[in-house]
Amino acid sequence: METSSSNRDSEIHINLPEEYFYMKAIRETTTTEYTLNKGQCNIAFNGMTNLSEAIKKEHNLSCERANLYKNYYTYLYGLPMKLKDSGTTISKEVVKKKFKGKDYLVLKATYDEAVGTDVWFFYFDPQTYAMEVYQFFKEEPWGKGKDTGEYILLTEEVLINKIKLPKNRAWYFNKGDKYLGTDILKS
Repeated sequence: METSSSNRDSEIHINLPEEYFYMKAIRETTTTEYTLNKGQCNIAFNGMTNLSEAIKKEHNLSCERANLYKNYYTYLYGLPMKLKDSGTTISKEVVKKKFKGKDYLVLKATYDEAVGTDVWFFYFDPQTYAMEVYQFFKEEPWGKGKDTGEYILLTEEVLINKIKLPKNRAWYFNKGDKYLGTDILKS
């Protein structure tokens, strides 16, 4: 991930049938590793696995965070197929909307409370049906939620294990279009 501060290089392995997730993230001189293997959680920080509670607290290391990363990457790299998951409600109405000067077909997704509370919108090119943007809000965007959340612009593609995935995910705050960073997928 490239950001305006320091970049983060991550190595990620996801094997859903085997219930396995691994992430190794390197930012400057810090290396964090999370492994979830059939419900077992292991954390390493700068190569150490026997971590004190003080180190875990100082660097926000926990199995809850490992699961958060697993869910985050599984969801984002599983789109749009993840929209078929249990607990997801897709609006029956497809809306035509202009975003950043381009016309899109837009689907709205909401989730059962146990799954998540954000309101998501998925933008598809009307000719190719390629998903090019997704956006979420903490509440409905026409109410209090209009200044919450983020939008993500997808550009280019990379082929990994015979699956086409967006190569670049550029993240911005909805409020003020402030740039957050870009995930760049490398095989």
